[in-house]
Amino acid sequence: MPAQVPVQNAHGAFVPRTCRSLFAQGRCVHTFSRDGRCTGPRARRLTVAAGQQVNQLEAKQAADATPLPQEQGNGSTNIRQKAQQRAPLDRQDAFKSKYIPFNSVKAGRTDDSEQYSLDDVVYRSQDGGLLDVQHDIEALQQIDAAEWKRRFDSRSGRTMWPYGSGVWSKKEWVLPQISDDDVVSMFEGNSNLFWAERFGRESLNMTELWVKQCGNSHTGSFKDLGMTVLVSQVNRLRKIKPDAVQAVGCASTGDTSAALSAYCAAAGIPSIVFLPADKISLAQLVQPIANGALVLSIDTDFDGCMKLIKDVTADSPIYLANSMNSLRLEGQKTAAIEICQQFDWEVPDWVIIPGGNLGNIYAFYKGFKMCMDMGLISKMPRMVCAQAHNANPLYRAYKKGWEHYEPVKAQTTFASAIQIGDPVSLDRAILALAETNGIVEEATEEEMMDAAARADLTGMFNDPHTGVALAALIKLRENGTIGKTDRTVVVSTAHGLKFTQSKVAYHSKQIEGFSGHYANPPTPVKENFGNVMDAIREKFPSMKKYT
Repeated sequence: MPAQVPVQNAHGAFVPRTCRSLFAQGRCVHTFSRDGRCTGPRARRLTVAAGQQVNQLEAKQAADATPLPQEQGNGSTNIRQKAQQRAPLDRQDAFKSKYIPFNSVKAGRTDDSEQYSLDDVVYRSQDGGLLDVQHDIEALQQIDAAEWKRRFDSRSGRTMWPYGSGVWSKKEWVLPQISDDDVVSMFEGNSNLFWAERFGRESLNMTELWVKQCGNSHTGSFKDLGMTVLVSQVNRLRKIKPDAVQAVGCASTGDTSAALSAYCAAAGIPSIVFLPADKISLAQLVQPIANGALVLSIDTDFDGCMKLIKDVTADSPIYLANSMNSLRLEGQKTAAIEICQQFDWEVPDWVIIPGGNLGNIYAFYKGFKMCMDMGLISKMPRMVCAQAHNANPLYRAYKKGWEHYEPVKAQTTFASAIQIGDPVSLDRAILALAETNGIVEEATEEEMMDAAARADLTGMFNDPHTGVALAALIKLRENGTIGKTDRTVVVSTAHGLKFTQSKVAYHSKQIEGFSGHYANPPTPVKENFGNVMDAIREKFPSMKKYT
């Protein structure tokens, strides 16, 4: 396939190098395909010969309808400037999104008269319910599934702004109307889908256990996926409505505040975080401090912080960044799309997600559902929400057949990010689970810490929230709900390095009431060869003496 050069016909289409001389003489019959390639008869003959000398990757990139002007050197133009110079994406103006009431989605009404622009500063519908971002699926379907797969696959992991991000590689499905220049990204997403071969084989007799490591991200949690979208929209709003949005605030159990403060710092936007005093890890606390946020340590729990931030944002030009703001879910849903992509567009049988405020359950559902609606996959996975026993309102409602829900006073849990007794996204999660024949399971404190430590012994380094999901998996595997060959994805929502205090306490056996079955404390040894060898033989009794 010929390389593209910045020579244009009367319609602004780029003329391939192979046709350039003929075009200059007026003898090339130039017609152009949707992706901007010349399809004239001379071009077709020359393309066959030239294509043999162009590698497959270059061909895919040239077909992406985003030709770049030639430059003098690698450093002469940065990636944001290159984005400004690119030709618009195919059908870009046709893709729209808006807010509609979630209750309309729940009732199956997609043409509700109540709707809002994404440029409106609004968090609730007229009836007080949540909002949902609705995309024009019919417009998106004008591009077929094969082309969407090709686009997504060709973008991810590259440095092309902003499409190298795992979130923004799906820009048309996330926030199609935003300018590339308004995007605030740290090239989040593209996280590892880890084949937990040894843990699956030895501990669970499973062949297809995978862990989606969303904690392998800029601030160490999946919250980056949603925050890049929200802060990008705020960046836009501050340009068009500077008086309406002057700062961004959130209530947090740790990870949300870390993501918000980092992305706001990158964009130069003031951020304010409401944290429950003495209820998050030091690693989580120091992140917003380091990024320059105003950190308010409040003598209450998360639910109390949430009430305060809602009152504050209702009476000030501070934009609400919690997951009741549905923009974040648009970024978080890309993790589900990414899982399908990493399985070569096949769908796992099960997806297990830790649940606290429950927005992520619905976000994953939205991602899988959009893939199915667009024809990229043919079925939905069964979803499992895993809750900590000390903060389990969804589990209690599930066990009662969804007929009765009561918020709970969340008790202290090592899985501090899901220590939430009155989740904002309860109705969203119930819809997601009902539509996927889903399950809710719980884990005690000891079960979650044992599960995390047990999996760590096979090469992982799990946070307590991933421990909750793994403990749920163990229970569902033991009772036969999940089969030996079922392809199962456990979503790891944060990195274990953010929770070293709890891991140190576990392995040093400092947690009251815990047996610490998988604890591995350091062995004190005197500076003596014999003592060292004795300690080694005690740990590895089958080790043979070298002669």
